[in-house]
Order: sequence, then C-alpha cells, then structure tokens
Amino acid sequence: MSVSTDSPLKILIAEDSPTQAQRLRHILERQGYTVAVAGNGRQALEMAPAFAPALIVSDVVMPEMDGYELVRRIKDDARLCDTPIILVTTMSDPQDVIRGLECGADNFVLKPYEERYLIGRVRYVLANREFHQPQDGGLGVELYFNSKRHYITAGRLQILNLLLSTYDAAIQRNKELQHSKEELQSLNARLEGANRELESFSYSVSHDLRAPLRSINGYSQMLARDSASTLSPEARRYLGIITDASVQMDQLIDDLLEFSRMGRAELRESIVDPEALAREVVQTLDRANEGRTIVWQIAPLPPVLGDASMLRQVFANLLGNAVKYTRPRDPARIEISSAGEEDGRVVVSVRDNGVGFDMQYADRLFGVFQRLHRADEFEGTGIGLASVRRIVERHGGRVWAEGRPGEGATFHFTLGRPVAGEAE
Repeated sequence: MSVSTDSPLKILIAEDSPTQAQRLRHILERQGYTVAVAGNGRQALEMAPAFAPALIVSDVVMPEMDGYELVRRIKDDARLCDTPIILVTTMSDPQDVIRGLECGADNFVLKPYEERYLIGRVRYVLANREFHQPQDGGLGVELYFNSKRHYITAGRLQILNLLLSTYDAAIQRNKELQHSKEELQSLNARLEGANRELESFSYSVSHDLRAPLRSINGYSQMLARDSASTLSPEARRYLGIITDASVQMDQLIDDLLEFSRMGRAELRESIVDPEALAREVVQTLDRANEGRTIVWQIAPLPPVLGDASMLRQVFANLLGNAVKYTRPRDPARIEISSAGEEDGRVVVSVRDNGVGFDMQYADRLFGVFQRLHRADEFEGTGIGLASVRRIVERHGGRVWAEGRPGEGATFHFTLGRPVAGEAE
C-alpha cells in the first residue's frame, strides 16, 4: 500500500552514484514519498535542515563525507537528531556493524537490494519514529571487537533495530548464497553432462573421420605399388601428395583430440620435478633424431606444483618445436633454464638457436592452427603451442615468447611453487 499523497513524508537520499540515486528516487516516489537527492554526505548535511526529512537514506562510501560521518553529524545536530537514518551498504566486513552502532545509525539495507525489501525497511523505520526516545541515548555499552575497544551510546531501541536489521541482512545474504550455491550445483551438473557428451562426440567424430582416411591412404599405397610401372611420374607425384595429406589429416585429428582433452581432463596436482620431465623428453627426442648434432643445456629447475602428465606434454611440445625449428643449424643448441620468478611463480624458459620469428606476429603463436612458417618448410598442425598455453593457464600461469628472424626463439612459462610443508 502506498503512502497517502495528502501529506507525503519527505526522504533525503545521500548517494554519489547518479544511477543508484535515480533508481532509489524512482522506487520511493512511486510509493508517494517526496524525495530529494544529495550527491554526498556533505551536501546531505547542508540540505537536511531546510528540507526537514522524515528519513535519510545514505550510501556508506561517498566522497567528501561518508555515510558514517553523515550519521554522526546528524545525530549531533539538535534540529536533526531525531531523524532516523538507514545506511545502504555491502556490509562486506563485520566491522561495518560496529561502525554503524558507534555513529548511531538506525538501520541497514544490504546491497544489492530488492525493491520490495527496501520499501519494507523504509516503512518499518518510518512507522517506528514515534518510539524513538532521545533521552535514552545516555545508555553506554562498552565492548571489544577484533581486539579493539568500542563504546556505544545509542538508544536501546536504536541498538535493537540496528542489530535486528543486521541479522535480517545476514539472513537475506545467506538465502542469496544458498540460491547461488544451488544454481552453481545445477550448472556444474549440466557442465559435467556437456563434457561427457563432448568427449563422446569427439571420439565418435575421430572414428568416423579416420575410417575414410584409412581407405584413402590404403588404396593410394596399393595403387602406387601395383601400378607403379604404368603410372606417369606426375601421377605418382599426385599419389604421394594424397598419401602425405591423409597422414597429415590423421595427425591433425590426434592433435585436436589431445587439445580438447587437455581442456577437460582433471588436474591432478602434486610436487613435480620439471628438470626430470625435461630430461625424459630430451632422451626421447634424441632417439628420434639420430644423426643430428643437438647440444642440450639443462640447468637445475626448482620443484613446481602441477599435473606431471600435462607438464610433460608442455616440455614435449616446446622442445619438439625447438628441435624442428633448429633443423637448419649444425649444431643445434637448445637450453632449458629457470629465469627467476614472476609474482611468486617459477619462470621456466626454453631457448634455441633456430630460425626464430618476427615479434609482430608473436600473438599468433599460441592460437589453434596458427603457423608462422610454410608447411613445406616445417611440418606441423599448428596445435602444439595452443596446447601449451591451455595447460599452463589451467595451472594458473602464463606463457609468452621472444624471438628474432634467424636468431632463434625463447619460450617462457610460469608455474606455481609447492606450498611449504606440502607432502609429495
């Protein structure tokens, strides 16, 4: 029920946000109140004597004079001390309640508020104005909170109303948190279902794509073997292109599946020795590149917190790239080291003396299917570095690169340190 328009009550709003002030004004004017708006506490203090509001609704955080100081000034003014004041606050700190009691606020409204809740609070405070007894202000209560002494001199009813409004706000916040928790649980369940469907879809698609690829590759090889004497050199070249393309497509499917899996796989964190992972990968790459001269330099690396399997993939992709792009060099030089820390996280670097890249294209390096060199120069699907970024970001770190054409490249990534005393 709206307030009678025969004798509308006046409400003064102190709010530095024009958007919030206009919203609050609109809500109150629709209920039949006469509303004035001040842009901060100082303006509200200046307007209050002439406007003579029945209620003041004030934000807490404002320039020049905040809500707490406004309440103190109003309560110290003999002309205004009976005017009830509602503080609108996020109440993110328990100390807010103590500060409200100390300054003499009458009520709290928690941000963000529902219109219905705000109107109910305003009506309650206005309805109880007549029970406000200034002579009761002599009551003194001494209390200690967070190891600090506080002396509260507000009236009994004022203290009771403020504490009840705080309790009501806490219940309201708890309801909101419970609702958010239920929504989050529902979203998580839907996300898990979507992930299962995506995984099933991915493997189904990979199977359906591989079947025709196997046919293309198999029949191309049979044709090349059985009809080699009757095919022209140009036809044999065409068959070779078909075979190579089918092999590349098969590798692309594998890489895409791995990239997708890295985004969905559960992160199994433990204390990891990155130096040991790097050496494992180096041994594998050395066996696969017999005949090449590759000089490896592996500096001591500090332990990190992460998923060992995923981090092994990071080293496999980065070191594999380094081997590939140093192919024109003899000897190839690849260095793995720790470049200190960034924001408390270990920085690991992989440096090579390969063909390098132009830094103006550095932002493209970690995108899916992004390549800075032609396929006939260096093989690849353009997914390896995208996987590196996905894994590192899932570990809360970042990855970046530096390079110059013809002068090699350096890839850096950050990983968290183990928590002190954490068991391996």
